[in-house]
Amino acid sequence: MPLNRRKFLKKSAATGAGVAVAGAAAAPAAEAAEAAEVRKPAKHAKRYALTVMGTTDLHGHVFNWDYFKDAEYSDKAGNAMGLARVSTLVNQVREQKGRCNTLLLDAGDTIQGTPLTYYYAKVDPITAKGGPVHPMAQAMNAIGYDAAALGNHEFNYGIETLRKFEQQLRFPLLGANALDAKTLKPAFAPYFIKKFHVPGAPPVKVAVLGLTNPGIAIWDKAYVQGKLTFPGLEEQAAKWVPKLRSMGADVVVVSAHSGSSGTSSYGDQVPYVENAAANVARQVPGIDAILVGHAHVEIPELKVTNEVTGRTVVLSEPLCFAERLSLFDIELVFDKGRWEVESVAASLLNANSVADDPKITKLLTDEHAKVVQYVNQVVGTATETLTTVEARYKDAAIIDLITKVQEDVVKAALAGTEYASLPVIAQASPFSRTSEIPAGDVTIRDLSSLYVYDNTLVAKLMTGAQIRAYLEYSAEYFVQTAADAVVDVEKLTNANGRPDYNYDYVSGLRYEIDVAQAAGSRIRNLTYDGAALDDARQFVLAVNNYRANGGGAFPYVASAKELWSESTEIRTRIAEWVTAKGVLDPKDFASVDWRLTRNGTPVF
Repeated sequence: MPLNRRKFLKKSAATGAGVAVAGAAAAPAAEAAEAAEVRKPAKHAKRYALTVMGTTDLHGHVFNWDYFKDAEYSDKAGNAMGLARVSTLVNQVREQKGRCNTLLLDAGDTIQGTPLTYYYAKVDPITAKGGPVHPMAQAMNAIGYDAAALGNHEFNYGIETLRKFEQQLRFPLLGANALDAKTLKPAFAPYFIKKFHVPGAPPVKVAVLGLTNPGIAIWDKAYVQGKLTFPGLEEQAAKWVPKLRSMGADVVVVSAHSGSSGTSSYGDQVPYVENAAANVARQVPGIDAILVGHAHVEIPELKVTNEVTGRTVVLSEPLCFAERLSLFDIELVFDKGRWEVESVAASLLNANSVADDPKITKLLTDEHAKVVQYVNQVVGTATETLTTVEARYKDAAIIDLITKVQEDVVKAALAGTEYASLPVIAQASPFSRTSEIPAGDVTIRDLSSLYVYDNTLVAKLMTGAQIRAYLEYSAEYFVQTAADAVVDVEKLTNANGRPDYNYDYVSGLRYEIDVAQAAGSRIRNLTYDGAALDDARQFVLAVNNYRANGGGAFPYVASAKELWSESTEIRTRIAEWVTAKGVLDPKDFASVDWRLTRNGTPVF
């Protein structure tokens, strides 16, 4: 049976998922454990080798398939993705090491990210009476995962969908820092313990602590506010790791939906670090290994020294979308009556080195086919090809389509209210560098590739001065480029590592971004309706919920008065707009609102 919070709290003893018994033999104090490191084990001491496998940020990728291109997935690096490939890798590791000597974990972000996950959340929802079992649950159950941490994107479709997914799993979803807002008790199982039997010696007890991202409080505020709270990873690890050690854990592994950089995209809106995995390793004694997630980067092995004990903690982050599988090879020795971790080494396996597991292919062929059919539905006709190839540095019509849809939806929503007379402007980001809506038939997948996130729409009340500051902050995305320097578009953007999704167009205004100037002094000739922008004038900003809740730390927007919001995805609104029009013609939505300049001279 799957483990849910009620069972976890009611039965803190063993359950079908293998959660450990409270009151197991207590381990020696941490000081004694550290002192033991200097002892040399007896020559014939008992040894045990454990392999912990890990994935993260699967984002709905079961097969090596690009639903947006309706083709096998491929990239320049030759990567392959999907749980079907990972299943093959897992089978190989289990064959080599012995299944009874392995553990399989995930670090979160599972049920959002592809048309497959959208379909089973919205089109044929798992929450419906007699509804389907989520394909990700089917695949992960079949592969035999032992536990998974909650990711922030688990909350994108609301708590009901998440809880249904949790019920469908045969393993626990862990979140020690996902607390009930009223009781401050864990809303999900905080940890999982599994015993590994060793002939002629006591079993090895391995504890897995799950930690999720504090940013959920911002990014999915509409779903979690007043219901769940998400304290910092460091403080919750400091609370739980000693408990796990006192319950007899010989090995402590953390599965953390949090990157290792120590940075936060949300500034100081939340007093907890977004990418805190290395902080946890440094600050909290008693951890042997951390499976890192959230950041979508590849880290084969990162060694961090714990500041309290001086011991090395090994971190690994496999590449997202099931493109890699992390392996932690943990060597233990039985000495002086207890198991001691002697060494930990991490490495990665590449999903492009194997074929799909036919068991997973057979299991989910029908679900995959349904989604392929859904995304290939024709909803309109385009008069010309629209693309995002240059959208990062040129005002592209395809992004104007997003802002136009958002403007229209918000205007209709505010009709008849006291705000109906205010001008509506809209933001949008160039999410993808490869989206294309071809001339001719337009399908749902064409439009979905344009808006890859499950964001929803919010209307915020802002002043001209606040919008000016918003645009200045957005313009920090560009690298300062002297007026006489050669412009290389590959080096023009993403200043200080800012991702494309944290650069915004704002429609309805005219402005220039002077990239020869220092950040903070780039917005020039900012006008509305042909006149210089009045700082005191009020505007309604149609903005996605990620940005409205503080994602990207854009100024003023998170604290601005909210006039309206909805739960329908922006991508669905785009599909509805195109379906209603029938014909997708740039004359209905495109306008050149901004351009890059250097000392007033256009860059392009």
